[in-house]
Amino acid sequence: QVQLAESGGGFVQAGGSLRLSCAASGRTSSNYAMGWFRQAPGKEREFVAAIRWSSGILYSADSVKGRFTISRDNAKNTVYLQMNSLKPEDTDVYYCAVSSKYYSAYYYYKQRSGYDYWGQGTQVTVSP
Repeated sequence: QVQLAESGGGFVQAGGSLRLSCAASGRTSSNYAMGWFRQAPGKEREFVAAIRWSSGILYSADSVKGRFTISRDNAKNTVYLQMNSLKPEDTDVYYCAVSSKYYSAYYYYKQRSGYDYWGQGTQVTVSP
């Protein structure tokens, strides 16, 4: 089992920045990737960014490229999401997730089904 603890959400004005953190504990030795998703009420949970744990290769959704950056600290088993130039449409609950599966194709790390463990979510609200 892996437990995930997210932090860093909050309220910010458009154009501002926030940094989300997600600390993993438990059986973290078999983690292959960590990712961030977001979800608005009544909508599907959508992929934001992912990072391969060993290589550090990054992936991000087109909607956040150039604004959001995912990073990790292997020693702390923590993944971060630095969010800059925030827009009102970025308002969502953000979830981090861990995948204990290796996929050679990036496609699978963009899917909810590619992940085994999820955090409880942290609210990000961006005002106009």
